[in-house]
Amino acid sequence: MRRAKHPICMVVLGSLVSVIWGWPFGPHLDMDVTPRTTVHISGLLGCNRFRGAVVNYSSMLLEDGLGFLYVGAREAIYKMDATNISHNSTLSLEWVASAEQKRQCLSKGKNNQTECYNHVRFLDRYNDTHLYTCGTHAFRPRCAYIDVAQFTFARFEEGKEKCPYDPTKGYTGFIIDGEMYSASQYEFRSIADIRRNFPFPNLRTDDSPSRWLLEADFVGSAFLRESVNSSIGDDDKLYFFFTERNVEPTAYSSQTRVARVARVCKGDIGGQRTLQRKWTSFLKARLVCSIPEYELQLNVLRSIHVIEGADVQDTIFYGVFGLEWRNVKMSAVCQYSIRDVQTAFDGPYMELQDSKWREYTGKVPDPRPGSCITDQHRALLINSSRDLPDNVLNFARRYPLMAIQIQPVGGRPLLLQRSLDYTKMTVHQVTGLDGHVYDMLFIGTDDGWLHRAVKIRGRMHIIEEIQLFREKQPINNLVISQKQESIYVSANSGLVQVPLSSCERYTSCYDCVFARDPLCAWDGRLCVEISSYPNRSRLIQDVQMGSRGCTNITSDGFVTHHTRVVMAGDDVLLQCEIHSNLASPRWTLNGQQLQGYAVDFGFRTGNDGLLIIGAQIQQSGHYRCYAVENNVWVPVRSYVVRVQPVSPPSSHTSPNPTALPESFFTTATAPTLSPSGGPVEQLLSPPPAPLPSGPEFQTFRHMEAMYISLVAVLGGLCLVLTVVLLYVSFCARSVPNVRKYSRQEFSVTMATERKRSSHFELKTVSSHCNGRIEGRSRAMSQDGEFLQIISADVQSSPCKDPPPAPPLPMPPPLPSTEYANGLSATLPSMLRKMNGNSYMLLTQTDSGMTSPLYHSFTEELNKILEKRKHTQDIQPDESSV
Repeated sequence: MRRAKHPICMVVLGSLVSVIWGWPFGPHLDMDVTPRTTVHISGLLGCNRFRGAVVNYSSMLLEDGLGFLYVGAREAIYKMDATNISHNSTLSLEWVASAEQKRQCLSKGKNNQTECYNHVRFLDRYNDTHLYTCGTHAFRPRCAYIDVAQFTFARFEEGKEKCPYDPTKGYTGFIIDGEMYSASQYEFRSIADIRRNFPFPNLRTDDSPSRWLLEADFVGSAFLRESVNSSIGDDDKLYFFFTERNVEPTAYSSQTRVARVARVCKGDIGGQRTLQRKWTSFLKARLVCSIPEYELQLNVLRSIHVIEGADVQDTIFYGVFGLEWRNVKMSAVCQYSIRDVQTAFDGPYMELQDSKWREYTGKVPDPRPGSCITDQHRALLINSSRDLPDNVLNFARRYPLMAIQIQPVGGRPLLLQRSLDYTKMTVHQVTGLDGHVYDMLFIGTDDGWLHRAVKIRGRMHIIEEIQLFREKQPINNLVISQKQESIYVSANSGLVQVPLSSCERYTSCYDCVFARDPLCAWDGRLCVEISSYPNRSRLIQDVQMGSRGCTNITSDGFVTHHTRVVMAGDDVLLQCEIHSNLASPRWTLNGQQLQGYAVDFGFRTGNDGLLIIGAQIQQSGHYRCYAVENNVWVPVRSYVVRVQPVSPPSSHTSPNPTALPESFFTTATAPTLSPSGGPVEQLLSPPPAPLPSGPEFQTFRHMEAMYISLVAVLGGLCLVLTVVLLYVSFCARSVPNVRKYSRQEFSVTMATERKRSSHFELKTVSSHCNGRIEGRSRAMSQDGEFLQIISADVQSSPCKDPPPAPPLPMPPPLPSTEYANGLSATLPSMLRKMNGNSYMLLTQTDSGMTSPLYHSFTEELNKILEKRKHTQDIQPDESSV
């Protein structure tokens, strides 16, 4: 009864697997964007590289006006020429943790390959003459001032509250108006914190009665001057973005992490009695990036980029999200508005009751807890956070979480990638020829690639994917230089300086327009950067549609023309390489589109071209391949195919239809034409002919159909065998272990163990036996008995038993046929020929039952062994019994 349930369970499991495999990737998930072109590292244009003596290039500081790029790596800081990072003018500043500090790091149980080094995590401008930097310093953080002119260290100081101990912990920080703010997990207890490090008074988050931050992993921060032109006398604000442990109820119980944005006021100086040296304006809210129709939540925030608008209320920011399951790769990009963030912070609070968070419905004190000091506060003689009443501060301490969840613009992601993980992102705004301002996103992946994408009417178009590093490694950081029109990309092994756009890669008008790159346009001869043209009236660009402007298709030059002469019955491949991943191939024959690409029509198409199956005379003609993209047909290849009839065989020679002289293949060049035909088609193409038909073509069609049917049947058999093997392997757990007997005990065991349960195994029998078993031996299983094949080439060992072989499925019984040696084919165990000179016995396991043929089989086997003993002159070797 228990065994009968196994097939049912397997059927149910197979159904669940099919459902899970398809979820959440339905056919209408149009956010999964395919990059238009793929550029490998060998095809990069205008790139500069830097690879120093160290690794882990993580922090970058670009001073575009001065033309310098500062880079922090493991135990080194570099000062580079932003024009070309490959120049020899690069200066390096070594910052190595001492041997004693590394020894102490090892004594704390840290990794001497990764953690016990000085990883530079912070690098920013302190004042006109100095930079400020912080490093992990082998699990004892240190900070330092750098003299910019001399590029030397000026002074060192303690950094344990400014930099994390662990180089893998998320970290963000900046210096604004001489004040340093940072956020990370600082101490060994990994308590997350948002701090103002200097000047005095230092501020931090509160950890009681309920922690404001729970295992937060910070990815970015931003500073917005909301006091400028504020009608209420508002304060500037600082925003921090992170992922933390989830405490609030959600529709998905499996989610243990949640994305957040937190806010504090720049003028906050803490409370007088309550929340001393703690933030009085700390609030946090949830960021949602989901696909509602598929109930898919991407809840791990990986990167953020804020774009401040002309009015601070028009500020937007983009976030890269992923799944918390490390073995599943998926990424999404969501866009948010700062207005929605402010709405959430002005909304209801959440409260913790009975270990559960729910919306707070009680009375809120006045002035509103968590708000910055405004004209309303000043009217109440509250000029700073120290003047706030204790009831307001106590409320802010207990209710830091907001109830409103911040939804993305449009309610869904702009971009989805199902097969990779995005790591970092930066955004560049470009004005196109149509006057629209386009957001260009540069997104790094976890395997060293860069995606260049543009947002068009609420959707993302990935212009190209670029391979930047040969070794797979995550992108650590991205910085854009508008002055140099470059993007600097850092990874573990080094840096790459890449142009914001490589317009010269597009060699035709349609290729340039199809790219939909706001930085590029067609000038009539070349694809050029629009920034280099002061007069742009004659440039062609179509970012919105990607199809307009190139009216004369013959202006794109010439398409290579080929002539193919083949024998009837041959298969012919007409190659057509298409560089765009978004284009689809279309073929015409004598100016008419080939509608069907199936066996019935004698054609097959693929990414590499058109296959003519069993070419017939009727299939001669002018073939043209087009790349169809954005509903525009662009010619790629042109072929004239001539099918020669097969000559009847003569008495002297046997013609070989596949052996053609080289003179049959010619190559010419003809201008590009539209699908309607033209001069080249009139000269080189035969008159239009109907699609091939007739008995000869039907023969090839039936053969092809037969091959397809055979493949389908074999695929079904493979599926059935897979299910059977899974079931058998599950049942094998209940099979008792086979007892092994030594070679000397074998004959005695067979004679004495007949009447009771026995387990025996015979390795091999010598070839001196007078007869051979012909035909195919089979392993049989009846009434729970399993026969196992023991490999003949395995040497027996007195110390180790060979592992039992897996049970085999029960085949149909063999016919009762007598072989030359007198053994019946219906015996419960059989001898199998091995290597032409010995035989192998299939192991038998009885379970209290004795076969009626058991005695005859034992006697016959004893006769064989006895005869072998008398006829052998030497002692049996290790492969005998």
